[in-house]
Amino acid sequence: MKTDLDENKDLSAQIAEAIRDAIIGGSLIVDQRLPSEAELCEKFDVGRSTVREALKRLAAQNLIRTQRGASGGAFVNRMSFEDAYDQQITTSTLLLSMNSVDFETACEARYALERSCAPLSAQRRTPDQLATMRAEIHRQSQPGLTDEAFCASDVAFHRALVDGAGNPVLSYQLAGAVEAMQPLMNMITYTQRDRERIVGLHTQLADAIEGQNQAASVQVLSDLEVYTVQLAKSFISKSAKKH
Repeated sequence: MKTDLDENKDLSAQIAEAIRDAIIGGSLIVDQRLPSEAELCEKFDVGRSTVREALKRLAAQNLIRTQRGASGGAFVNRMSFEDAYDQQITTSTLLLSMNSVDFETACEARYALERSCAPLSAQRRTPDQLATMRAEIHRQSQPGLTDEAFCASDVAFHRALVDGAGNPVLSYQLAGAVEAMQPLMNMITYTQRDRERIVGLHTQLADAIEGQNQAASVQVLSDLEVYTVQLAKSFISKSAKKH
């Protein structure tokens, strides 16, 4: 484990990074007890408050857990893909906002990723996942549904499709695309879109997944991408004319 610290940078962040690297690299394994606070203080030559802050950072990332008692301490956590979803979504959202990713680039990435998932979902989706897709289509058809609720339903629909692939690595990678990119795209385009058309495309997609038609599922997603980009261009064009 790297113990040399740069005095000009946040010490607790550097300690957390060193421990995280040891976990990722396999030097510290799942359920292994970390050195005590006193041992970490000595190892990194810092005060107890700095070590505690580093441990808080690691706990916030679900990388470690703490136990009280004589046999307590900090232990390497067994993180699930589900535990990491929120971090993936937050990171994706920050990357999009901080780097000013244009709409078309985000849209291209989001649908390219989902198209890779659709054929697997057509093969592996569960009855519950298909039922979720159908339920969200029904919800989207309700005339009194607000724009925000429609956006949330859109995310839930596509998330069920992604999870239907039965591949937790793909679901994790797509968490950022579906739950960070999708709301961004929805909020830009929802004032422009034809809900009936979206519901129709979603119905075609659910039908393809239910019928295990891999090619059709990919094609519908391509159609959704084309339509979404058209909406965005129309929205941007109208906004430019107003200014």
